Amino acid sequence: MKRRSFIKTAAVAATGFTIVSPNILAGKNYSTPSEKISVALIGCGTQGIRQLMDHITNDGVRFVAVCDPTKSTNNYIEYFDGELKNKIRSFLGDQRWDENEVGCRAGREVAKEIIERYYLNISDGKEKITCRDYEDYRVLLEKENDLDAVYIMTPDHHHASISVAAMRKGKHVIMHKPMATTVAETRYVAKVAKETGVATHMFCAESIHTTPLLSEWIWDGAIGNVTEVHNWSTRPVWPQGWTKYPEEKMDIPEGFNWDLWLGPAKYREYNSAYTHSLFRGWKDFGTGALGDMGHYSFRQIFQMLKLELPVKVEASANIVSEIENQYWLAKPTDISYPNASIVHFDFPERDGMPPVKLNWYDGCLRPPLPKELEIEGRKMPNEGLLIVGDKGKILGGFRGDSPRIIPESKMREYKRPEEYLERPIDGFDQWVNACKGGKPSSARFEAVAKLTETICLGNIALRFDDKLNYNSEEMRFENSEEANNYLTREIRDGWEF
Repeated sequence: MKRRSFIKTAAVAATGFTIVSPNILAGKNYSTPSEKISVALIGCGTQGIRQLMDHITNDGVRFVAVCDPTKSTNNYIEYFDGELKNKIRSFLGDQRWDENEVGCRAGREVAKEIIERYYLNISDGKEKITCRDYEDYRVLLEKENDLDAVYIMTPDHHHASISVAAMRKGKHVIMHKPMATTVAETRYVAKVAKETGVATHMFCAESIHTTPLLSEWIWDGAIGNVTEVHNWSTRPVWPQGWTKYPEEKMDIPEGFNWDLWLGPAKYREYNSAYTHSLFRGWKDFGTGALGDMGHYSFRQIFQMLKLELPVKVEASANIVSEIENQYWLAKPTDISYPNASIVHFDFPERDGMPPVKLNWYDGCLRPPLPKELEIEGRKMPNEGLLIVGDKGKILGGFRGDSPRIIPESKMREYKRPEEYLERPIDGFDQWVNACKGGKPSSARFEAVAKLTETICLGNIALRFDDKLNYNSEEMRFENSEEANNYLTREIRDGWEF
């Protein structure tokens, strides 16, 4: 779709959705409960391989193919020295795996090897399977006619295009956050999910049991009417805050299809500063600290407070200064996300709840120390969630884990209601069940689209000094035509979807 028609289509996409049982949707490849879902992993970098090892052990799925523009290279980034290599060794039961390799190796060859060796191991050597590997996901979708589903673990800028292509082929989709990098594409992905009726799921910490627990407390009036929420993260842990694109000329590594990696993004010369774990910091490829971590915590906040979409959003961020001609000069960071930022979202009254302001902090920024902690001599956690009501406050971990009313004396006084909300099962299991015709995942694309849209709005606000007024029905900012330009993006010729 070209940009103008894309905006028009996305703007009129429904913001509320009707759940239709997958069993009554004609022509869909839903498996019976006893069958295994055949899955292709698309995106075989470090995070893709970590999650492959987490989920290949699920009895409901069978990984049959992998896809990545990287064949195999050893320049991936780990959390710490030997982190991924040792995980793979432990998983395969082979402490000598990659012993002659220096650095962290990943790519489609590594994912293929893990899949084939795992299935051989669990069959005691009796079942030798061949996992098919592809460089281009479009070729995979054309050739894998019997494939049931795709598991998308690519950089953010590919999420919308791959998921739409897969859903149009009738494939179920599970995907790392975000749904997309723009508001328009987020709505379009949700629209296609609704039209095709396939089972979808976005990873966004959907399995946390403190979410229904906190909902019960808040809806019980434990801290009165909630008017503010503060959520803070130490991310980014990757470099960002760049003021210009890298100028160094680099050769494209052997076995790496740079053009495919770029996909729908504007073409530029290869530089390793764009790829692997570094993509998150570039606005062309990632969604920054807010997109990386906000999905995990905002999902809980949205459920507890029954949030829809904000009506106002504003942001502030650190500046980068450089010396030019012997004086300091502030440099714009329009091409990358800042090293530290604060974003404020105003949500209107809804379902009997008053307006609420959601405040996001990253780059080790955080809200002031509440007096309730000060009088107890306690410090604020490095990452956390603070829910402020007109009768008290709740403090928890970043995603609301280990919540406590503060001060502790108030927690001891509070008589908790009996549990009555359903506690969620694992998010991957939710999706597998949905693929077999069961209950749709609570994090299906239609259900979490407003979450990704909100985060996209926050990233737009980081570009401007003004508070932006957002009209969600028309999908536009009422007070900034310039900001409206960022509700979508230009798609490179040949990559339209």
